[in-house]
Amino acid sequence: MRFALRSFAVMLASAALAAPAVAKNYRLVLATADVDRAGQVIAFTLPPDAPKSAVLRAANGRVIALQTDADGTSRFVVPSQKAREPLTFTLTSGAGGPREGVVVAPDRGDLRLSVAGQPVFYYRMERDAVPREGIKPEYLRAGYIHPVFSPMGQLVTDDYPANHPHHHGIWTPWTKTSFQGRSPDFWNMAAKTGAEEFVALDRTWSGPVHGGFEARLKMVDLSAPAPVVALNETWQVTLYDIGGASRPVRMFDLVTTQSCATADPLILPEYHYGGFGFRAAGAWNGPGDAARFLTSEGGTDRIKDNNSRARWCFIGGPLKDGAFAGTATLGHPDNFRSPQPVRLHPNMPYFSFVPQLLGEFRIEPGKPYVARFRFIVADGEPDRALLEAYWNGYAKPAAVKFEPL
Repeated sequence: MRFALRSFAVMLASAALAAPAVAKNYRLVLATADVDRAGQVIAFTLPPDAPKSAVLRAANGRVIALQTDADGTSRFVVPSQKAREPLTFTLTSGAGGPREGVVVAPDRGDLRLSVAGQPVFYYRMERDAVPREGIKPEYLRAGYIHPVFSPMGQLVTDDYPANHPHHHGIWTPWTKTSFQGRSPDFWNMAAKTGAEEFVALDRTWSGPVHGGFEARLKMVDLSAPAPVVALNETWQVTLYDIGGASRPVRMFDLVTTQSCATADPLILPEYHYGGFGFRAAGAWNGPGDAARFLTSEGGTDRIKDNNSRARWCFIGGPLKDGAFAGTATLGHPDNFRSPQPVRLHPNMPYFSFVPQLLGEFRIEPGKPYVARFRFIVADGEPDRALLEAYWNGYAKPAAVKFEPL
């Protein structure tokens, strides 16, 4: 009898251990700040006892899109959070409902990234696809972002412009360099001393909150007796679906990582442009107010404010149909020599973040160079306070606190 009772007790204990834990609901509390924040991407790891099919609800009961990746990281986007405003959400079980979100798909040799069915930008992978005849072979390239569209579908970037055919939407080559005793220029392709080349597309993903891709490029020294790869580069690009923003925007991130491909460093002497470039719409080409600039420090004069340091820079302008659109590029505070100087071109719709302007530096073997940028594309005149809120949301998103319910 004692043996039977003992066996029964063991069975009960085993059953208790095998029984699934009851999932708990949680309250998510976002920390407050003394500044307005917009476009916050909130990332967290689900508690082990949280519902596996979790739904996030705002205080008013509205379902918030939540995306959980294979590594267990969950993300959602908070369109806005006012200074000193507490925000709470409820994490519970349930179905989030259908949501197209961000879709990444191949399109005639390139990669198309869309939000809610509307194209936002393309990643160019087809080297021989050019907008017109007569472009010299040395200018042909791939591995850059163009075209980029505003929420109203306005084109805000340019590609192979006639006055500078080596400009391509959003691209990242260095200009003045020293490598193995030579001086390859990866930016000015007409010189034929260097090139930034697309290597491969490694990964794409789509989802209700974000989608994107990872790609590899290389910077090749063409001035050597035989071409030598100086830098290997990776791009991680993430596009977000922001629902409920006070003003429709397109928001995406670029993280570029550059590593030495040999045992030799790439030396970057002091220079006034290179490393990151944004070429805006051809409609804004020319001097004066053809292109409108605005920096985080309030600078609007493309001559006077050239070489000033800024946390973000907007470039946009009026279009032929009377509309106005533009893009703000936000530099992350962790970027090298942040806030970096900006190159505001005097007669072309182009700017560059330029850490080289503050003096020589090196990309050393074993020490990758990482740069992070966020892009805010919108229709209408730029709103400095709103763009500042987007920078705050990018630079210092709110911490998350979990409270079991």
